[in-house]
Amino acid sequence: MRKSIKTTEAIFPMPVLLVATYNEDGTVNVMNAAWGTMVERDIVALNLTETHKTVKNIKDRKAFTVSIADAAHVVEADYFGIESGNKAKDKFSKTKLTAEPSKNVNAPIINEFPICMECEFVEYQSGDYGLGVIGKVVNVTADENVLTDGNVDISKVCAIAFDPYTHGYYKVTERVGNAFSDGLELK
Repeated sequence: MRKSIKTTEAIFPMPVLLVATYNEDGTVNVMNAAWGTMVERDIVALNLTETHKTVKNIKDRKAFTVSIADAAHVVEADYFGIESGNKAKDKFSKTKLTAEPSKNVNAPIINEFPICMECEFVEYQSGDYGLGVIGKVVNVTADENVLTDGNVDISKVCAIAFDPYTHGYYKVTERVGNAFSDGLELK
């Protein structure tokens, strides 16, 4: 028997994405964004409202980076979601994380996060069902520690996912199947 539950935020898992930009004074700004996805092979969409400092920075700099949060940095990732860049002028400095400039876009790469997508700003979609920030991925980097034979090994990334039912974070580590292959047995 099925029972109605009191939530509409029911997609699990939700990625924990760290969106990094430069503030107007050149300091690093990072926000935690669970509502983001790929809409094409090289196009990322982030459901961010224009009230976020990050959106202002993206529009000003025409660039941003998106990093995948990992279990080793869950405290920092959560902090970036609960502290507003509109209130804390240099919230990045409260962490012990480090950043370096992207060679491809006008945005920082957070060194400690294992995977980073460097994005050019394409457009901001508003309206009732607008996607928010749309960006073109121009480069992806991965820490060598998460690579096996030159490919990203998700079990080494230890990415975290957000659970909207209980507001928990969960580590994603175990492969359970093969995409575009396992279902062939039912054809």
